[in-house]
Amino acid sequence: MSDVRGIGLDLCEISRTHEMLDRPAFIKRCLTEQEQEYLQSRGKMASESLAAMWAAKEACLKAFGTGIVVPLTDVEILHDNGRPCYCLHGKAAEMLGDGKLFLSITHEAGIAAAVCIWTE
Repeated sequence: MSDVRGIGLDLCEISRTHEMLDRPAFIKRCLTEQEQEYLQSRGKMASESLAAMWAAKEACLKAFGTGIVVPLTDVEILHDNGRPCYCLHGKAAEMLGDGKLFLSITHEAGIAAAVCIWTE
């Protein structure tokens, strides 16, 4: 059985991210091209998806115990047949090492939440 190295939890108000959709510089700075494409495919659900991705990125860095010390594009949120998962790049991948990350995302009543578990 794998040992847990860290747990991260984050919440994000969906109304906050709705405003961010109209800020291309913010989107480019925080999301990879694949994440941006996913967001564009979400239509009316784009705000919820952005809030969930933001919460997932923050949850990952909280699991590492670091806060935002890497470019947010180093923590990529992908979807494997609808299941959210992480794909880390650069310094974030170095921090992960041989470990594994598990991700759960939800959104309801104006709030998105994400939980990240980092195991050996």
